[in-house]
Amino acid sequence: MEQKKILLYFVAPAVVIAGAASYHRILRNRELSRQLVQKTEGIIPVTLATVENRSFRGTIPFTGSLLAVNRAELKAEVPGRVTRVAVQEGDKVAAGSVLSAQDEDELLLSVQAAEAQLAQAQAQAQQAKRDNERAQSMLEKRSVTRQSAQLAETNFNASTAMASAAQSNLGLAKSRLNKSRITAPFAGEVAKRSVQPGEVLAPGQPAFELVDNRKLEIQADLSADVVARIKKGMKASFRVTGFDQPFEATLTQVSASVQQDGRTLRVRLEVPNTDGRLKSGLFAEGEILAEGETARPALPASMLTAVGRDAEIFVVQNDIVHRQRIQLSGQEQGGWRPVEGLAAGTQVVAQGRELVVDGSRVQASDSKGK
Repeated sequence: MEQKKILLYFVAPAVVIAGAASYHRILRNRELSRQLVQKTEGIIPVTLATVENRSFRGTIPFTGSLLAVNRAELKAEVPGRVTRVAVQEGDKVAAGSVLSAQDEDELLLSVQAAEAQLAQAQAQAQQAKRDNERAQSMLEKRSVTRQSAQLAETNFNASTAMASAAQSNLGLAKSRLNKSRITAPFAGEVAKRSVQPGEVLAPGQPAFELVDNRKLEIQADLSADVVARIKKGMKASFRVTGFDQPFEATLTQVSASVQQDGRTLRVRLEVPNTDGRLKSGLFAEGEILAEGETARPALPASMLTAVGRDAEIFVVQNDIVHRQRIQLSGQEQGGWRPVEGLAAGTQVVAQGRELVVDGSRVQASDSKGK
């Protein structure tokens, strides 16, 4: 009895292992057979996606360039030789930062001289004030003549006027110094630098361009026939070359009248850009999401590689693929993108597109987009 138990203890696991090995061998042989058939018959395994009717909100297309809401072209206010340039293109600066200065050393000396003259004039005025107060007091006691008291008062008035003039001269010297310095009116980034040390600037000559890319805007001209459909607060989606994902914007301003040509309406869309990825000057193409929805044929956006408004796909008919160029008729909404030229129910290659060519025979491994 004990021998039977021992035999069963060792034989049972061996049988299980052998059975599992045989099962995996059968599966492997089936897969090898399938691959052999595919190789012999030229069948390519792919994943399919089906064109579906999806609900999309109405859209109003637009194009435009991204512009910083806060942007400024800074120019020289006074003539002078540039003695200091403190920034390079691309530098970030705080509000009030000095970007460049003209004749700075000479003007600093003028300020220092004016400060010294003011201090001297104020000291003389203080002394004249004390002399005048003493003379007026002695006049009441008849210790000095009226003529002497009047002379002290005249000296006091004159020294006070000289102190006021010195104060004005100091203000002018500081004003000339401030005007010789070009400063940042707001925090931002130096987009362009047009001056070099030693260069002589004329009043009004451009020196820097400063932008604050943390908040951008798009100014777009829409067809005038959308005036009844457009209003503030509408959301928009747009794309920029070099970025895979779309960006969001908000319609914040609609012109009170159409342009002079009578056919376009100018609008303004604000774009938050706290991470600074977008830059002023980039071209944007997108759509404003209007009210109401319509059903349109669509494909998953992740499987479409757009070139402008076109994309190339492989339609599957009777397990044969056919290359076809389609038009993308709108921006992505909810992971899907509307297409033109394809009926709902059409099957296209989703994964494995790099393996097929026009006329390839395929076998679907599963389906996507349902």
